[in-house]
Amino acid sequence: MQVKISIVIPVLNNLYGLKKTIESIQNQTFRNFEVWVIDGNSNQESQKYLKSLKKPFYYKSENDEGIYDAMNKGVALSKGEWLFFLGAGDTLFDEKVLEKVINLNIDRKTSIISGSILYTGSNQAFVYSKKNRIKKASWSYFMWIRNGLHHQGTFYKSNVFLNKKFNTNYKILADYYFNLSLFVEKENCYLIDSFIAKCTSDGVSNPI
Repeated sequence: MQVKISIVIPVLNNLYGLKKTIESIQNQTFRNFEVWVIDGNSNQESQKYLKSLKKPFYYKSENDEGIYDAMNKGVALSKGEWLFFLGAGDTLFDEKVLEKVINLNIDRKTSIISGSILYTGSNQAFVYSKKNRIKKASWSYFMWIRNGLHHQGTFYKSNVFLNKKFNTNYKILADYYFNLSLFVEKENCYLIDSFIAKCTSDGVSNPI
């Protein structure tokens, strides 16, 4: 049976960005995925669009406590062997990203796959210069200083969420805290030298 990927998209009143993200997923050559849009009770226009989504795109719309609360809700709903997170407005780098990731020859013990992301927003994030808008993945003791993984560039085996979730006490850096805990627990991370996503630098956690 083919491995399934679950994609979680937290969103609040960003219909234009959400449509871009959904379209980039629809264009993927790999088709065994499900998508959970976790909406924080957006406006009426967004609700109309959410109701128009067809399988394998699903949504849940209700008030939440922020991005990481929404991501935790998406994890709880997901059925895939691998989990991946995109923000509204972020897009997969090209149409073959999911196909490349799922066909990697990795060890069964590998629980994390991560690659590079390209910033495309109007703001200049702390992690790149004007000439270099790239964040490459790293998995080393550098994690103690700064997050080596970008969550829009990282796939997680669903079983890493069995006993943990994103800590909602951290409003903008819960993904860093989560990744650091996985590093401390010596989870296996497979780094790939290719792009996973184009990520807007206008997001709330771009400095890390």
